[in-house]
Amino acid sequence: MKLILLSTPEFFVEEDTIINALFEEGLDLFHLRKPNSEPVYSERLLTLLPEQWHSRIVVHEHFYLKEEFSLRGIHLNERNPEPPKGFKGQLSRSCHSIAELQSNRGQMDYVFLSPVFDSISYRDRKSGYTAEELHTATRAGIIDRKVMAAGGINSETLPLLRDYGFGGAVILGDLWTRFNIHSGLDYKEVIAHFRKLRKAAG
Repeated sequence: MKLILLSTPEFFVEEDTIINALFEEGLDLFHLRKPNSEPVYSERLLTLLPEQWHSRIVVHEHFYLKEEFSLRGIHLNERNPEPPKGFKGQLSRSCHSIAELQSNRGQMDYVFLSPVFDSISYRDRKSGYTAEELHTATRAGIIDRKVMAAGGINSETLPLLRDYGFGGAVILGDLWTRFNIHSGLDYKEVIAHFRKLRKAAG
């Protein structure tokens, strides 16, 4: 299964160093999501990341960055529901129900479905689906390799996703809670935990 890392909402000093290290450890995709941020800060972060990784980065805001930095693609969500006019390139989208997933998956290169499990980052976001609902969606061909599970992803829940038929998983809280973005300097625990996640993903 693919592992996709979603950025923290805030920028922080060691961010580029950690992202670069995670790519070197085998991270498949990095989604740059910084809601309500000025584009200059995203530009700075992308400038600090080696160009070899740009083709594995997707942006959630400031879609012009896709062309400017030759990025992988853009991601649509409730804040930014439509691609720029005439956009050509990889598209992905966040979905929050099986019905929304069914109506959007055919138009996208891949989609996020959330929250599959209880969220780690947002305590009020509980799992939106029963195991039977997920299995039914898999049997119907709605969940397949183009669908990435988000919400509550950790080393214990990752193996379950293979059984449901997901193509990958979106990591957020389980990884970033292991580093204090305001004062941390040592990110060894982040790298060690990512290796654990890679192993669980198979």
